[in-house]
Amino acid sequence: MKISQRLKLIESMVINRYDHIWDCCCDHGLLGAKLLDNHRALVVHFVDVVPDLMRSVGEKLERYYPLAQGEQPRWQVHCLDAALLPLASKDKSQLIIIAGVGGELLISLVNAILAAHPQHKLEFILCPVQHTFEVRKALSQLNLGLIDENLLEENSRFYEVLHVSTFSQQQVSLVGNKMWDLTRSLDQRYLQKTLSHYQRIEAGLQCKPINSQSDVSAKDVSRIIKSYQALTTLRNKF
Repeated sequence: MKISQRLKLIESMVINRYDHIWDCCCDHGLLGAKLLDNHRALVVHFVDVVPDLMRSVGEKLERYYPLAQGEQPRWQVHCLDAALLPLASKDKSQLIIIAGVGGELLISLVNAILAAHPQHKLEFILCPVQHTFEVRKALSQLNLGLIDENLLEENSRFYEVLHVSTFSQQQVSLVGNKMWDLTRSLDQRYLQKTLSHYQRIEAGLQCKPINSQSDVSAKDVSRIIKSYQALTTLRNKF
């Protein structure tokens, strides 16, 4: 089964075997199917809010992953909002994967899941399509700790993939930590693109009247820029 580089990276970050894996916003179910192939969970849950899409995913699963009579189900399909996941009991190991959505939506989903299950020990693998700094800030405020993080480029777009949990003691860095290798062209180009993005925002804010309303101040953006600029000192370590 051919899957994208982004999904391959996410799949490679699922090292442990879980009781339940929730593949949210699962699109065509390719990632969940790969996790089924590699036996990464007792049950893989396919979750999306689009009825026609989930009907198609269910039909494919019935065709390629049929259940023998009396066998415990290895997969389940859920057509619902990922904020409303019917998680298993808190004694079960559970990984929730959310990818392919914007940062604002991703934050709201994680927030809702944690609020609904405050006693659960949960892991998340998250891959927002934008607003990664804001996602990292929100994860830190939610007291989620880092397990792993990776960076990749696919189809001229950059993606950060974060593996976090409710029990890890490692702080989530606002600009990333262990994912960076600034000896690579990939990392250098991503850092420059990110800096240029925030520098354009800063320039636009500086041009606004002092009494204009804005969700973010020039001072806030300046702090973000300095945080990313500090990463360039990593080059001197190699």
